Amino acid sequence: MTTPLQAAVRLSAAIFFAMILTANAALASKWDERVQKNCQDDYLKYCSAEPIGSTTMRRCMEANGKKLSKTCVNTLVDAGEIPRNLRR
Repeated sequence: MTTPLQAAVRLSAAIFFAMILTANAALASKWDERVQKNCQDDYLKYCSAEPIGSTTMRRCMEANGKKLSKTCVNTLVDAGEIPRNLRR
């Protein structure tokens, strides 16, 4: 059973990843770059078989949300993409 906290982390990470990984690089802000840098390994480790921005990638990231690195989760918190209480 998934707790509300786990579900929030998974959903937020999946949505944010989809936005960041499909964003135009020329429009990326500094925090976008930090998220790309700090969460790239998580994407590659868990979901690299899925096309970036696809529904299957989102599902994969959501399914692996609990496994995301501390650095990635904290970067998402700092970027305002997930609530502060999810900081690890």
